[in-house]
Amino acid sequence: MDDMDFPTPDVEIESVTADGLKGRIDAGEEVTLLDARMESDYEEWRIDGEHVESVNVPYFHFLDEEIDDDVLAGIPDDREVTVLCAKGGASEFVAGALKERGYDVNHLEEGMNGWARIYEAVEVERYDGAGTLYQYQRPSSGCLGYLVVDGDEAAVIDPLRAFTDRYLEDSTELGVELTYAIDTHIHADHISGLRNLAEEGVEGVIPAAAVDRGVTYADELTLAEDGDEFPVGDATIETVFTPGHTSGMTSYLIDGELLATGDGLFVESVARPDLEEGDEGAEDAAKQLYESLQERVLSLPDETLIGGAHFSDAAEPAADGTYTAPVGQLVDEMDALTMDEAEFVELILSDMPPRPANYEDIIATNLGQQETGDQEAFELELGPNNCAASQESLAGD
Repeated sequence: MDDMDFPTPDVEIESVTADGLKGRIDAGEEVTLLDARMESDYEEWRIDGEHVESVNVPYFHFLDEEIDDDVLAGIPDDREVTVLCAKGGASEFVAGALKERGYDVNHLEEGMNGWARIYEAVEVERYDGAGTLYQYQRPSSGCLGYLVVDGDEAAVIDPLRAFTDRYLEDSTELGVELTYAIDTHIHADHISGLRNLAEEGVEGVIPAAAVDRGVTYADELTLAEDGDEFPVGDATIETVFTPGHTSGMTSYLIDGELLATGDGLFVESVARPDLEEGDEGAEDAAKQLYESLQERVLSLPDETLIGGAHFSDAAEPAADGTYTAPVGQLVDEMDALTMDEAEFVELILSDMPPRPANYEDIIATNLGQQETGDQEAFELELGPNNCAASQESLAGD
């Protein structure tokens, strides 16, 4: 949509940044959005929130000089409206057309692309190990990562390529050296930053069990076997093999306090099992996931925090603003975790959401089998992650 050349509005249009909009939403302000993208794009991926009212009116309704009265009737005229699109071009044009008709409007700079560049670090306050633990949050796609800091060292788990510089800058600001970049598995929803950080001198770590999927650069990295430990100052990151979502899926236990589960277990759901071998292999993968959860994750002490690699709109943050929860709480709240194997497998196979957009190209890039430029990589991963099974079917009452 934003590749079109839209005329410059005859009226001056105020713009808001993605960070500014996110700040208003986080503060609980009432926000009204007019999303000018096509309906299919809007239905797949949009900005939501408890205090967000979102209206979808595609930009083409505003191309004619005379705008249909029914279109205008669906746009609130008693409050400020922020118009958004994919990249910011169409939204400025639409905002201009509305302002000329008396509406109180502004538009979102860079549109949903700008929204996708928001990346926040939130301290995990309940973490009681050595040093400090931060959770990285990307609200546009629900991606989560972790930064462990102790002494003069740091390690990042599940880094995103789009934010390679951010990890290095954060480490510098904290006065530490980023010593490890660790992936939990071969991701299907975003491009990993592991190799980019390795090029900057950071030791890259991937699960040894993931190599057989066709990783082309394994000899350039450290391979993590089950039980291996990686020291970060006085903190320790222990490798815990938890296959299911993928055959190489691996969790990392940070100082015995938080298990970074990748895409194995989230605070509101469990992994989907069909992204590696498709529908044909999903049942066997679901059985493997059940075993991993029961024997390697739920066997941990109830107070052990779980931190996945994603959160969804259904997830509620903890009091510290992170998407983490104790094992015992998840067992109490998620019916799927107390089922027997047959019930579990039947449930998660019964209601699978759509696969992540561009997942085949993303997997090929993360395996090193396909070269993808930075801008193309960023665009490939736009949209929802869809790496979990359906929250509606898994959550308890």
